[in-house]
Amino acid sequence: MADPKGFLTTGREVAETRPVEERVNDWNEVYKPGSLLPIISKQAGRCMDCGIPFCHNGCPLGNLIPEWNDYAYREDWTEASERLHATNNFPEFTGRLCPAPCESACVLGINQPAVTIKNVEVTIIDKAWEAGDVTPQPPDRLSGKTVAVIGSGPAGLAAAQQLTRAGHTVAVYERADRIGGLLRYGIPEFKMEKRHINLRIEQMRAEGTKFRTEVEIGRDIDAAKLRRRYDAVVIAAGATTARDLPVPGRDLKGIHQAMEYLPLSNKVQEGDFVSSPISAEGKHVVVIGGGDTGADCVGTAHRQGAASVTQLEIMAKPGEERSPNQPWPTFPMLYKVTSAHEEGGERLYSVSTTHFEGDEEGNVQWLHMIEVEFKDGKLEQKPGTERKIPAQLVTLAMGFTGVDRENGLVEQFGLELDERGNVGRDADFATNVPGVFVAGDAGRGQSLIVWAIAEGRSAAKGVDRFLTGASSLPAPIRPTDRSLTV
Repeated sequence: MADPKGFLTTGREVAETRPVEERVNDWNEVYKPGSLLPIISKQAGRCMDCGIPFCHNGCPLGNLIPEWNDYAYREDWTEASERLHATNNFPEFTGRLCPAPCESACVLGINQPAVTIKNVEVTIIDKAWEAGDVTPQPPDRLSGKTVAVIGSGPAGLAAAQQLTRAGHTVAVYERADRIGGLLRYGIPEFKMEKRHINLRIEQMRAEGTKFRTEVEIGRDIDAAKLRRRYDAVVIAAGATTARDLPVPGRDLKGIHQAMEYLPLSNKVQEGDFVSSPISAEGKHVVVIGGGDTGADCVGTAHRQGAASVTQLEIMAKPGEERSPNQPWPTFPMLYKVTSAHEEGGERLYSVSTTHFEGDEEGNVQWLHMIEVEFKDGKLEQKPGTERKIPAQLVTLAMGFTGVDRENGLVEQFGLELDERGNVGRDADFATNVPGVFVAGDAGRGQSLIVWAIAEGRSAAKGVDRFLTGASSLPAPIRPTDRSLTV
C-alpha cells in the first residue's frame, strides 16, 4: 500500500490548466507543464489498495492501478512504467484523452473525491519517455505469418503492436496522409499534442511494424485481393459514418460534420495549411451535440477567433452529483465543464433544431430551435418555445452510426453487419470471413479510446491463435463486454 493514511490526510488535487487568455491564443496542451510533478506522489498515496479494487472493473484494460500508484508514491517511475505498460500499449493517449471510468469506480469515490488515477497515469508515462524507459520491443523470432491492419487509430495500433511483438509481420494501412486515425485528425492539438503519436510510431517502426499511408482499402486496393495477400486481416477502420441532421436548410453552405471541421485545424498545426479552409474566425458558431466531440469543436472555434460559440444538446442538463439510478461504481452522466467550456461560449440543453435559414447566396445565417422534453419515454416539443440564434458556421457532432459503407470494404470482403451497422464478430473477434477479424469501433460501435485499445489487444490474441493454433497474448475483454453503466 502506498500511504496507509493518504486518503485521510491528503485532499484531491488535479492538473493545473494554463490561464484561458493565454491558451486560447495557441494550440498547445491546456495543462501547465510540470504542474503535476510536485503533487502527484501524494495524490498516488491516496490510493487505498482496496481488497477488491473496483477501478479494475471500471477500466476495460484491467490496468494494475493500485500497483503503479504505489510505485508513483515511492517515485519509482521505472517500475511504475513497467506495470503501466503491462496492460496498456499507449498510456500517454489514455492519460490525456480517456474520461477515466476507473475514477468513477474508485472505492474512495463512494464518499470522497476519487484518486486522480488519470493524472498519475500521464505523469508515469511522461517520466518514462523522459528517462528513456520506453524502448522498442522487437520479437525474438519471426513466425513467417503476415497480417494487414486496416486503420491506424488506437484499436489498429494496439493490435498491430501486439501482433508484431508476437513475431508476425504486420502492415498497417491508413487512408489519411498520416498515421493515427482520429487520434491524429479528430483530437485537437490542445487536448493532445501529436508529438506523442509520433513517438509511438517511431517505437513501433523500430519493432518491425510497417505503415502504409494514403491507401484506402476498398478504393485503392480491393479488399478481396488484400485478403489473398496476407495470412490474416484486422479491420480497425472505426465507425466513421456520422449521424446527420435531416432538417430544412441542411444543404446551406457553412454546415459541416465535426469530422470535416476538426481535421483541418490539425492540418494547420501539421503545416499543411496556413489557415483552416473552414474557419470560425469572426463568425457566430453553433455546435450541435453535447459530447466530447462537440466540446472539441467549441475549443477549436475559440482558438480560431469566433464571434460567439453556442453548443446545443437535445438532452436535459445533467446533474452535478450522482443520481440514485446511477450508483457507484457505474460511470455516471454528470454535468462536465471541460477546458473548452472554461474558455467561453453558451450551452443550451433540451433544445432541438427545427430548420436553418440562409442568405441570398446560400450561406447559413440562422438556426431555428424549439425546447423539448421527454414524456412517457418520448421526446416532445414544447409549443411556444421556438426561437432562432445567429449561426454562420454550424458543426454537427451528434455521434456515429456505424462502419463506412461507401468505400466498398464491407461488400468486397463480404462482411456481415449487425443490427447497429457494426461488423459482426465471434468470441475471438473473427468476422464471418475466415482470417478476417475486427477490432474497435468498427465492431463495437462508437466508444472510448480505452475500449479501443482493449479491443485491439483482445483481437490480437484471436489473430495469433488463428495463425499459430495457440496464443499467450492477453485479452482483457470479450466482444460482448460493455461499460460499467446502467
